[in-house]
Amino acid sequence: MTQSRLKLALIGCGGIAQAHWQGIKQIATRIDVTTVVDTNSTNAKAMAEQTGAHAYTDLQEALQKGSFDAVDIMLPHDLHEFAALQCFAAAKHVLLEKPIAHTLQSAERILAASNRVDKVFMVAEQAQYWSDVIKARELMDAGAIGDIISASGNFYDRVANDVREPLPWRYNLAKAGGGVTIDGGAHWIRPLRMMMGEVDEVIGVAGRHIPQMQGESWSRLLLKFENGSVATLACQNVLYAPGPVEMFRITGTEGEIQITGGRNGELILFNPDHPKGRVVMNAVEGKINSYGAELKDFSEVVLDAKTMAATPAYALGELRTALALYRSIESGRWEKVW
Repeated sequence: MTQSRLKLALIGCGGIAQAHWQGIKQIATRIDVTTVVDTNSTNAKAMAEQTGAHAYTDLQEALQKGSFDAVDIMLPHDLHEFAALQCFAAAKHVLLEKPIAHTLQSAERILAASNRVDKVFMVAEQAQYWSDVIKARELMDAGAIGDIISASGNFYDRVANDVREPLPWRYNLAKAGGGVTIDGGAHWIRPLRMMMGEVDEVIGVAGRHIPQMQGESWSRLLLKFENGSVATLACQNVLYAPGPVEMFRITGTEGEIQITGGRNGELILFNPDHPKGRVVMNAVEGKINSYGAELKDFSEVVLDAKTMAATPAYALGELRTALALYRSIESGRWEKVW
């Protein structure tokens, strides 16, 4: 008998769990959150009160006693392997927040374990569902800006300027695997891959203007794609108010596509037919809805045997790109991604 609804456990009840919960309520409405898990009992209790789920502070106990078919793992990067392997062993479907892991070796072990079980494994990268990026690729494929030459992306993330002990886990290099590039920067690397193709080589620089962060708090990447096009990517933690910045710009032989940022973000097409620019669509709503869209996709893969938008192996690309940057900083040379 085909299931019509998916019982889900939220593993990790931090800030990102709130975004996932809103997405479930508003878009991924075939999901029932029946269990929540967090080692912080206060967080677990608060999430349980929101969702009506049963709270646990220990993952193994939840796997033994909880009533759920799938898990949504939202833990620090260094705990991804530990949690995913336990859930595979318990025969649960697994949705795992990006990046897949904090090291390539850990990521490969997760992938290998997923291949040994007959359960759905998906990496949650909400940028895969950004409707403006999907539309931009459609315009590019239709020849709206001619042959593609280059692109640029800008990721600016506001962080607190009065961080105190205990420091956020993202500031810990061993837990995060890196800094701004491996974490939030992944949300910009994925759209560049979606629009421009697979990344072949990376060269770049990075630094730390936030003393408490062990990883980089800013980076600048130059990316070569397998098809010969190039892109620049700026990743920046910002302590104070950042100025206006465009999220993406794609340049072709006959025009450009611009995706602007901010609350009034738009996708704008410039070409011979639209020399002053044509607003194609709002670029904000799709991003707001992307958490729900990824959870909806996951539920439909499990319940309906739908083909997922992006495979777990594809999700290695963001991790590999960030790791290539880190190698490039050490070597001073171009570094291969794959």
